[in-house]
Amino acid sequence: MNMIEVEGLTRRFGDFTAVDHISFTVGKGTVFGFLGPNGAGKSTAIRMLCTLLRPSEGSARVVGFDIIKEQDEVRRHIGLVAEKIILYDQLTAEENLSLFGRLNNLPEEQIKQAIDKWLGRLHMEAWRKHRVGTFSTGMKQRINVARALLHHPDVLFLDEPTLGLDPQTTHAIHEFILELKGEGITIVLTTHDMVEAETLCQQIAIIDQAKIVALDTTTNLKKLLSGDNTTVIDVEIANFNEPMLSQLKSMESIASVTRSDTYRVRIHTRNTDNIAPILSALSAMGASVRAINTVLPTMEDVFLHVTGREIRDKVAANVPSVGGHRWRGASRVR
Repeated sequence: MNMIEVEGLTRRFGDFTAVDHISFTVGKGTVFGFLGPNGAGKSTAIRMLCTLLRPSEGSARVVGFDIIKEQDEVRRHIGLVAEKIILYDQLTAEENLSLFGRLNNLPEEQIKQAIDKWLGRLHMEAWRKHRVGTFSTGMKQRINVARALLHHPDVLFLDEPTLGLDPQTTHAIHEFILELKGEGITIVLTTHDMVEAETLCQQIAIIDQAKIVALDTTTNLKKLLSGDNTTVIDVEIANFNEPMLSQLKSMESIASVTRSDTYRVRIHTRNTDNIAPILSALSAMGASVRAINTVLPTMEDVFLHVTGREIRDKVAANVPSVGGHRWRGASRVR
Protein backbone atom coordinates (compact mmCIF):
# COMPACT_ATOMS: atom_id res chain seq x y z
CA MET A 1 0.00 0.00 0.00
CA ASN A 2 1.32 3.43 -0.97
CA MET A 3 0.90 6.05 1.75
CA ILE A 4 2.08 8.87 -0.54
CA GLU A 5 1.52 9.18 -4.29
CA VAL A 6 2.97 12.20 -6.09
CA GLU A 7 2.49 12.97 -9.78
CA GLY A 8 4.03 15.96 -11.54
CA LEU A 9 4.04 18.12 -8.40
CA THR A 10 5.23 21.64 -9.20
CA ARG A 11 5.53 24.94 -7.34
CA ARG A 12 6.42 28.30 -8.85
CA PHE A 13 7.05 31.65 -7.22
CA GLY A 14 6.61 34.13 -10.03
CA ASP A 15 9.15 33.18 -12.69
CA PHE A 16 11.09 30.94 -10.32
CA THR A 17 10.32 27.20 -10.20
CA ALA A 18 11.09 25.81 -6.76
CA VAL A 19 9.79 22.28 -7.45
CA ASP A 20 9.56 21.05 -11.03
CA HIS A 21 7.22 18.15 -11.90
CA ILE A 22 8.41 15.62 -9.33
CA SER A 23 6.78 12.18 -9.11
CA PHE A 24 7.28 9.34 -6.62
CA THR A 25 5.47 6.94 -4.29
CA VAL A 26 6.18 5.98 -0.66
CA GLY A 27 5.10 2.62 0.70
CA LYS A 28 3.60 2.04 4.13
CA GLY A 29 6.05 1.64 6.99
CA THR A 30 9.10 2.82 5.06
CA VAL A 31 11.56 5.70 5.46
CA PHE A 32 11.78 7.82 2.32
CA GLY A 33 14.68 10.25 2.06
CA PHE A 34 14.99 13.57 0.24
CA LEU A 35 18.60 14.52 -0.45
CA GLY A 36 19.62 17.71 -2.19
CA PRO A 37 21.79 20.83 -2.08
CA ASN A 38 20.53 23.94 -0.31
CA GLY A 39 17.66 25.49 -2.24
CA ALA A 40 17.03 22.35 -4.30
CA GLY A 41 13.32 22.24 -3.37
CA LYS A 42 13.19 19.69 -0.54
CA SER A 43 11.40 21.83 2.03
CA THR A 44 9.02 23.27 -0.58
CA ALA A 45 8.02 19.75 -1.57
CA ILE A 46 7.40 18.84 2.09
CA ARG A 47 5.26 21.96 2.62
CA MET A 48 3.08 21.04 -0.34
CA LEU A 49 2.57 17.49 0.92
CA CYS A 50 1.68 18.88 4.36
CA THR A 51 -0.90 21.25 2.78
CA LEU A 52 1.02 24.34 3.93
CA LEU A 53 1.63 25.40 0.35
CA ARG A 54 -0.65 24.96 -2.67
CA PRO A 55 0.95 23.35 -5.77
CA SER A 56 1.10 25.29 -9.01
CA GLU A 57 0.64 22.05 -10.96
CA GLY A 58 0.40 18.34 -10.41
CA SER A 59 -1.28 16.24 -7.75
CA ALA A 60 -0.53 14.24 -4.64
CA ARG A 61 -2.38 11.97 -2.26
CA VAL A 62 -1.27 11.38 1.33
CA VAL A 63 -2.83 8.42 3.17
CA GLY A 64 -5.26 8.27 0.26
CA PHE A 65 -6.41 11.90 0.57
CA ASP A 66 -5.95 14.65 -2.00
CA ILE A 67 -3.66 17.42 -0.70
CA ILE A 68 -5.81 20.10 -2.37
CA LYS A 69 -9.38 18.82 -2.09
CA GLU A 70 -9.09 17.00 1.24
CA GLN A 71 -6.66 19.08 3.26
CA ASP A 72 -8.35 18.52 6.63
CA GLU A 73 -8.18 14.74 6.20
CA VAL A 74 -4.52 14.93 5.20
CA ARG A 75 -3.72 16.95 8.35
CA ARG A 76 -5.50 14.47 10.59
CA HIS A 77 -3.17 11.72 9.41
CA ILE A 78 0.21 13.44 9.32
CA GLY A 79 2.74 14.90 11.73
CA LEU A 80 5.36 17.50 10.84
CA VAL A 81 8.70 18.21 12.49
CA ALA A 82 9.75 21.36 10.64
CA GLU A 83 13.31 22.63 10.45
CA LYS A 84 12.36 25.35 12.95
CA ILE A 85 11.45 24.12 16.42
CA ILE A 86 7.85 25.03 17.24
CA LEU A 87 7.65 25.37 21.02
CA TYR A 88 7.02 28.06 23.66
CA ASP A 89 10.06 28.66 25.85
CA GLN A 90 8.07 29.96 28.85
CA LEU A 91 5.98 26.79 29.08
CA THR A 92 7.12 23.46 30.47
CA ALA A 93 7.50 20.43 28.23
CA GLU A 94 4.19 19.07 29.52
CA GLU A 95 2.41 22.41 29.08
CA ASN A 96 3.67 22.74 25.51
CA LEU A 97 2.43 19.30 24.56
CA SER A 98 -0.88 19.81 26.31
CA LEU A 99 -1.39 23.10 24.45
CA PHE A 100 -0.71 21.56 21.06
CA GLY A 101 -2.95 18.62 21.89
CA ARG A 102 -5.82 21.02 22.58
CA LEU A 103 -5.09 22.97 19.39
CA ASN A 104 -5.54 19.69 17.56
CA ASN A 105 -8.88 19.12 19.33
CA LEU A 106 -7.69 15.95 21.03
CA PRO A 107 -9.62 14.67 24.08
CA GLU A 108 -7.91 15.43 27.41
CA GLU A 109 -7.43 11.77 28.26
CA GLN A 110 -5.81 11.09 24.89
CA ILE A 111 -3.51 14.08 25.39
CA LYS A 112 -2.43 12.83 28.80
CA GLN A 113 -1.77 9.32 27.52
CA ALA A 114 0.14 10.61 24.50
CA ILE A 115 2.31 12.91 26.64
CA ASP A 116 3.17 10.05 29.01
CA LYS A 117 3.96 7.74 26.08
CA TRP A 118 6.15 10.01 23.98
CA LEU A 119 8.02 11.69 26.82
CA GLY A 120 8.91 8.25 28.10
CA ARG A 121 10.00 6.90 24.74
CA LEU A 122 12.05 10.00 23.96
CA HIS A 123 13.75 9.89 27.40
CA MET A 124 12.30 13.25 28.46
CA GLU A 125 10.01 12.12 31.29
CA ALA A 126 12.29 13.56 33.97
CA TRP A 127 12.06 16.99 32.34
CA ARG A 128 8.30 17.26 31.84
CA LYS A 129 7.87 19.98 34.53
CA HIS A 130 10.83 22.07 33.33
CA ARG A 131 10.47 25.13 31.10
CA VAL A 132 11.49 24.47 27.50
CA GLY A 133 13.55 27.67 27.47
CA THR A 134 16.07 25.98 29.79
CA PHE A 135 16.54 23.00 27.44
CA SER A 136 19.43 22.29 25.08
CA THR A 137 18.72 22.18 21.35
CA GLY A 138 18.64 18.37 21.43
CA MET A 139 16.12 18.31 24.29
CA LYS A 140 13.91 20.83 22.50
CA GLN A 141 14.00 18.74 19.35
CA ARG A 142 12.86 15.64 21.22
CA ILE A 143 9.89 17.60 22.60
CA ASN A 144 9.28 18.89 19.07
CA VAL A 145 9.13 15.31 17.81
CA ALA A 146 6.74 14.37 20.62
CA ARG A 147 4.51 17.32 19.61
CA ALA A 148 4.23 15.94 16.07
CA LEU A 149 3.27 12.48 17.36
CA LEU A 150 0.54 13.44 19.86
CA HIS A 151 -2.28 12.32 17.57
CA HIS A 152 -0.44 9.14 16.42
CA PRO A 153 -0.11 10.06 12.72
CA ASP A 154 0.19 7.54 9.91
CA VAL A 155 2.86 9.62 8.16
CA LEU A 156 5.57 11.66 9.87
CA PHE A 157 7.46 14.36 7.94
CA LEU A 158 10.91 15.20 9.33
CA ASP A 159 12.64 18.24 7.82
CA GLU A 160 16.33 17.91 8.76
CA PRO A 161 15.51 16.59 12.26
CA THR A 162 19.13 16.22 13.43
CA LEU A 163 20.52 19.50 12.09
CA GLY A 164 22.91 20.99 14.66
CA LEU A 165 22.45 18.21 17.22
CA ASP A 166 25.20 16.47 19.15
CA PRO A 167 26.14 12.88 18.18
CA GLN A 168 24.37 11.32 21.18
CA THR A 169 21.05 13.04 20.45
CA THR A 170 21.41 12.32 16.73
CA HIS A 171 21.92 8.63 17.49
CA ALA A 172 18.89 8.60 19.81
CA ILE A 173 16.67 10.17 17.15
CA HIS A 174 17.93 7.71 14.54
CA GLU A 175 17.05 4.81 16.82
CA PHE A 176 13.64 6.33 17.47
CA ILE A 177 12.94 6.76 13.75
CA LEU A 178 13.72 3.09 13.15
CA GLU A 179 11.40 2.14 16.03
CA LEU A 180 8.57 4.17 14.48
CA LYS A 181 9.19 2.52 11.12
CA GLY A 182 8.99 -0.89 12.79
CA GLU A 183 5.58 0.10 14.18
CA GLY A 184 4.26 0.84 10.70
CA ILE A 185 4.59 4.63 10.64
CA THR A 186 5.69 5.99 7.27
CA ILE A 187 8.44 8.60 7.45
CA VAL A 188 9.57 11.20 4.94
CA LEU A 189 12.97 12.62 5.85
CA THR A 190 14.96 15.51 4.38
CA THR A 191 18.64 15.62 5.23
CA HIS A 192 22.10 16.74 4.15
CA ASP A 193 23.69 13.92 6.13
CA MET A 194 24.69 11.12 3.76
CA VAL A 195 25.28 8.63 6.57
CA GLU A 196 21.87 9.45 8.01
CA ALA A 197 20.21 8.86 4.65
CA GLU A 198 22.04 5.60 4.05
CA THR A 199 21.38 4.32 7.57
CA LEU A 200 17.68 5.14 7.76
CA CYS A 201 16.16 5.25 4.28
CA GLN A 202 14.89 2.36 2.21
CA GLN A 203 14.45 4.68 -0.76
CA ILE A 204 16.17 7.98 -1.57
CA ALA A 205 15.25 10.75 -3.99
CA ILE A 206 18.09 13.11 -4.90
CA ILE A 207 16.58 16.46 -5.85
CA ASP A 208 18.65 19.11 -7.59
CA GLN A 209 17.59 22.41 -9.14
CA ALA A 210 13.93 21.59 -8.41
CA LYS A 211 13.92 18.20 -10.16
CA ILE A 212 14.35 14.63 -8.94
CA VAL A 213 17.56 13.55 -10.67
CA ALA A 214 17.86 10.09 -9.08
CA LEU A 215 15.42 7.85 -7.20
CA ASP A 216 16.17 4.36 -5.92
CA THR A 217 17.52 2.29 -3.04
CA THR A 218 20.97 3.17 -1.69
CA THR A 219 22.39 -0.02 -3.21
CA ASN A 220 21.10 0.81 -6.68
CA LEU A 221 22.07 4.47 -6.42
CA LYS A 222 25.67 3.46 -5.79
CA LYS A 223 25.61 1.57 -9.08
CA LEU A 224 25.10 4.91 -10.85
CA LEU A 225 28.84 5.50 -10.53
CA SER A 226 29.49 2.74 -13.04
CA GLY A 227 27.56 -0.48 -12.54
CA ASP A 228 27.68 -3.42 -10.20
CA ASN A 229 31.46 -3.72 -9.93
CA THR A 230 32.42 -0.10 -9.35
CA THR A 231 35.29 0.29 -6.89
CA VAL A 232 36.59 3.47 -5.29
CA ILE A 233 40.36 3.67 -4.77
CA ASP A 234 41.79 6.18 -2.32
CA VAL A 235 45.34 6.85 -3.49
CA GLU A 236 47.91 8.97 -1.65
CA ILE A 237 50.43 10.27 -4.20
CA ALA A 238 53.54 12.25 -3.30
CA ASN A 239 53.94 14.23 -6.53
CA PHE A 240 50.47 14.33 -8.05
CA ASN A 241 49.79 17.15 -10.53
CA GLU A 242 47.13 18.41 -12.95
CA PRO A 243 48.54 16.66 -16.08
CA MET A 244 48.33 13.34 -14.19
CA LEU A 245 44.73 14.14 -13.23
CA SER A 246 43.81 14.83 -16.87
CA GLN A 247 45.51 11.66 -18.06
CA LEU A 248 43.70 9.50 -15.51
CA LYS A 249 40.34 11.03 -16.47
CA SER A 250 40.97 10.05 -20.09
CA MET A 251 41.45 6.34 -19.29
CA GLU A 252 38.53 4.16 -20.41
CA SER A 253 38.78 1.92 -17.33
CA ILE A 254 38.21 4.88 -14.98
CA ALA A 255 34.69 6.17 -14.37
CA SER A 256 35.75 9.35 -12.58
CA VAL A 257 38.63 10.94 -10.68
CA THR A 258 38.34 13.49 -7.90
CA ARG A 259 41.09 15.22 -5.99
CA SER A 260 40.50 15.10 -2.21
CA ASP A 261 43.47 17.30 -1.26
CA THR A 262 47.07 17.95 -2.32
CA TYR A 263 48.14 14.34 -1.94
CA ARG A 264 44.96 12.25 -2.13
CA VAL A 265 42.91 11.18 -5.13
CA ARG A 266 39.69 9.14 -5.31
CA ILE A 267 39.50 7.00 -8.42
CA HIS A 268 36.24 5.29 -9.40
CA THR A 269 37.09 2.23 -11.48
CA ARG A 270 34.70 0.24 -13.64
CA ASN A 271 35.59 -3.00 -11.85
CA THR A 272 38.20 -4.43 -9.50
CA ASP A 273 40.17 -6.01 -12.38
CA ASN A 274 41.25 -2.53 -13.46
CA ILE A 275 43.18 -1.70 -10.29
CA ALA A 276 46.49 -3.17 -11.49
CA PRO A 277 46.47 -1.36 -14.88
CA ILE A 278 45.66 1.91 -13.08
CA LEU A 279 48.63 1.48 -10.74
CA SER A 280 50.82 0.70 -13.76
CA ALA A 281 49.60 3.87 -15.45
CA LEU A 282 50.39 5.90 -12.33
CA SER A 283 53.88 4.40 -12.23
CA ALA A 284 54.41 5.26 -15.91
CA MET A 285 53.43 8.85 -15.14
CA GLY A 286 56.18 8.98 -12.54
CA ALA A 287 53.77 9.13 -9.62
CA SER A 288 55.15 7.97 -6.28
CA VAL A 289 52.22 6.09 -4.72
CA ARG A 290 52.46 6.08 -0.93
CA ALA A 291 49.32 4.08 -0.08
CA ILE A 292 46.20 2.61 -1.65
CA ASN A 293 42.87 1.76 -0.03
CA THR A 294 40.07 0.10 -1.97
CA VAL A 295 36.60 1.03 -0.68
CA LEU A 296 33.00 0.82 -1.80
CA PRO A 297 31.26 3.96 -3.12
CA THR A 298 29.46 6.02 -0.46
CA MET A 299 26.26 8.03 -0.73
CA GLU A 300 28.44 11.15 -0.70
CA ASP A 301 30.21 9.84 -3.81
CA VAL A 302 26.83 9.27 -5.45
CA PHE A 303 25.48 12.65 -4.37
CA LEU A 304 28.45 14.57 -5.78
CA HIS A 305 28.38 12.43 -8.93
CA VAL A 306 24.71 13.29 -9.55
CA THR A 307 24.58 16.93 -8.40
CA GLY A 308 28.14 18.08 -9.08
CA ARG A 309 30.58 19.94 -6.86
CA GLU A 310 29.49 23.50 -7.53
CA ILE A 311 28.54 25.45 -4.40
CA ARG A 312 25.02 26.85 -4.88
CA ASP A 313 25.55 30.35 -3.50
CA LYS A 314 22.79 32.28 -5.22
CA VAL A 315 19.51 33.93 -4.31
CA ALA A 316 16.50 33.26 -6.50
CA ALA A 317 14.41 36.25 -7.49
CA ASN A 318 10.78 36.63 -6.45
CA VAL A 319 10.88 33.88 -3.81
CA PRO A 320 9.34 34.96 -0.49
CA SER A 321 10.93 34.04 2.78
CA VAL A 322 9.06 31.89 5.31
CA GLY A 323 7.88 35.08 6.99
CA GLY A 324 6.79 36.60 3.68
CA HIS A 325 3.25 37.35 2.62
CA ARG A 326 2.75 34.09 0.77
CA TRP A 327 3.14 32.10 3.99
CA ARG A 328 0.81 34.11 6.19
CA GLY A 329 -2.33 32.32 7.19
CA ALA A 330 -1.02 28.92 6.17
CA SER A 331 -3.16 26.08 7.47
CA ARG A 332 -1.77 24.40 10.56
CA VAL A 333 -0.71 20.79 10.46
CA ARG A 334 -2.04 18.38 13.01
